[in-house]
Amino acid sequence: MKDDEILPSLKTTTSDYAVTAAKAVLGAIPFVGSLLAEVAGTIIPNQRIDRVVKFASALEDHIAQIDKDFVRAQITNENFTDLLEEGIRQAARSLSDERRQYLSSVIAKGLSSDDIEFFESKHLLRILGEINDVEVIILRSYLVPTIGGDEEFREKHKGIIMQRPAYIGAPQEILDKTALHTSYKEHLVSLGLLDRRYETDIRTKEPRFDNFTGGLKISGYQITPLGRLLLRHIGLEEE
Repeated sequence: MKDDEILPSLKTTTSDYAVTAAKAVLGAIPFVGSLLAEVAGTIIPNQRIDRVVKFASALEDHIAQIDKDFVRAQITNENFTDLLEEGIRQAARSLSDERRQYLSSVIAKGLSSDDIEFFESKHLLRILGEINDVEVIILRSYLVPTIGGDEEFREKHKGIIMQRPAYIGAPQEILDKTALHTSYKEHLVSLGLLDRRYETDIRTKEPRFDNFTGGLKISGYQITPLGRLLLRHIGLEEE
């Protein structure tokens, strides 16, 4: 038999084993495992099954209070299965338990909403997929803008939130870290999750320019309604 005839057969067999393994492992999770097994096999062959299992376990916890018959009935809804598939894809790429908690929370929020709009939840999932875990923490740090507020969260993540400001003549290490931190916040701005606040001259009321960058001087950032919505859906802001 020729090589080009053998290889397709091997690929099919490998895929079949991956699908079987996915369904077997997911089957250990009482409700959500069987639900996800119906769609997992077609989208995660040869990927990290253990990540999807952890995601399924987190989702099981999040929907514990939702009627199971209602959830099972949604499997015939294409918008729901589309949302699940997006969640599974992102879960297969996730690198942290926190990320899997965020993903499962978005799906659970979509299911528990009085006015179910799965396409809106999928949109939030896509936005979540655009930002990394560091950017999630930075976004969350703007939820409580008052000085001295949110002390527990700020202390826990001070290594990410607190950055030494750059200045002319600063060491390259500080310049690099400032550039990265600024890029994180600007990325959040580009997604509509944060807004810039600009500094103005007290006397002239004209915007001030930054001598370091040459652009308008940014006095800070503030979270947007979309940013709050995303945090609420991933479980980082109470209702």
